[in-house]
Amino acid sequence: MEKIQIKIKRVQEKFNNIPLPEYATEGSSGLDIRAAIDEDFVLKSKQFALIPTNMSVEIPEGFEMQIRPRSGLAAKNGIGVLNSPGTIDSDYRGEIKVILFNFGNDDFIIKPGDRIAQMILTKVWKADFIEVKELNNSKRGEGGFGHTGKF
Repeated sequence: MEKIQIKIKRVQEKFNNIPLPEYATEGSSGLDIRAAIDEDFVLKSKQFALIPTNMSVEIPEGFEMQIRPRSGLAAKNGIGVLNSPGTIDSDYRGEIKVILFNFGNDDFIIKPGDRIAQMILTKVWKADFIEVKELNNSKRGEGGFGHTGKF
């Protein structure tokens, strides 16, 4: 498998003990990213918060990083990424922060260094839009939400 090199910079030295993003297994497509916070943070039920990660990255042009929820946090605690997937563009150099949302009924405690989300590197394709008067027909046609499978 081809690998792409991504430059990463820690934002604050005081969080240097927090591991950099890492794949949990050989087959993982997402890198675990962690909370760079000084103390426990309570994410209240039905609330969201912007959680820092203490890292900024240099992504090669033609790629993006996507921030996605961790399935374990979602299944066990109802914790998700509000703007899922969050996009980190190749020209962004600021600190990566994760917008976590507590969909659950109970408050959730985030501890310093907790794995809070996963980050995926993906190729970006640019499109040229061509305005036309007509589009080719398809079997689905203009069928909207919930229409597939009901032909």
